[in-house]
Amino acid sequence: MNADHARQLLAQERERIEQAIAELEEEGPQELAEQNEPGDVDSESLYEHELGAGLAEDLAEQLVALERAEARLAAGTYGLSVESGLPIPDGRLEALPTAERTVEEQARRGGV
Repeated sequence: MNADHARQLLAQERERIEQAIAELEEEGPQELAEQNEPGDVDSESLYEHELGAGLAEDLAEQLVALERAEARLAAGTYGLSVESGLPIPDGRLEALPTAERTVEEQARRGGV
């Protein structure tokens, strides 16, 4: 994959992540204003709070992965597995611009 296209994919991914973080943060103050008194929290609001916390954590991890991908692009190693140095297929990078390993390597690690 050429560097210009990789840069474009990573820029789009950054925009997606940052927009999702901003939307999640916008919901935060509203949730606090609507929060019930201690002891009145029902299971649905607890579920929503935990879901929001999980989403925030996931987005933070995605942002860190994006920053690692941007560093690999700057170093000239974007598109190469951090594990083996083998090329990561362009199709995988199109689908997951922050991919650090080939599909086979990632499957061995238990992920996508």
